[in-house]
Amino acid sequence: MAVGRSGFWKRILTVDMPMVLILLFALGPYFWMFVTSVSQESVLFTTGPSLVNATLENYVRLFETIGFADNLIDSFLVASGTVAVGLSLSVTAAYAFSRFDFRAKRLLMTQFLVINMFPLVLLILPLFILMRWLGLLDTHLALIAANSTIAIPFSIWMMVSYINGIPKSLDEAAMTDGCSRLQALRRVILPLCLPGIVATGIYIFITSWNEYLYALTLGGREVRPITVAVQTLIGEYEVQWGLLSAGGIIGAMPAAVLFLLVQKRLISGLTQGAVKG
Repeated sequence: MAVGRSGFWKRILTVDMPMVLILLFALGPYFWMFVTSVSQESVLFTTGPSLVNATLENYVRLFETIGFADNLIDSFLVASGTVAVGLSLSVTAAYAFSRFDFRAKRLLMTQFLVINMFPLVLLILPLFILMRWLGLLDTHLALIAANSTIAIPFSIWMMVSYINGIPKSLDEAAMTDGCSRLQALRRVILPLCLPGIVATGIYIFITSWNEYLYALTLGGREVRPITVAVQTLIGEYEVQWGLLSAGGIIGAMPAAVLFLLVQKRLISGLTQGAVKG
């Protein structure tokens, strides 16, 4: 009995307590941000953030005065467009890299990794000049194309590792039954790698949703995602902490809710892709 009791307290001290401390350390800033967002602006610099007399005034001002709803729509359109473009290109490219042998295959795959090693700021000037020449500045299409340059290389690696785990005999059997290569991809491969597609889509969505540099440079008055809209709440001489905290929470909600909705498929896609690759 004493051994069991000592084992219980040992687990509490070595496992449970450290996990609780880690959770408090990780979630503490988010809780503080929430408390700040529901505190009245007049008391933030006097008594500090508090849940006493909590109000939704900052959230109301965010949508009625700042026009945050339009910024959310811009971010959603850009992120959704990037997911559509990124998945269309990365899935088909990954299938080609997985199923065909051709010259420079290894070189191209290595190049996809090398691209992710360069900081994004190096691509801003060439992309700005290109979008201005094409007349796409301050449009959703410009941000979708720019964000795709970030998301597609790594997405191809994710999908290649997953498709490699699907036997080639399934493709051959489908084509023997009369399917073309594209029909085999659509009817056989895509259903089997759905968890990997979901994981890759979530990665692309979150990457595009949180992107700031391209949104600041290639956007403007007509297209202003939430990452740029939140930054405008930081003035030269004053920071509107209540609005800033409310904007941060609203901006983080879509990605968090999306993750919770597809959590099982996301984890399944990441783990199965890692094991099969």
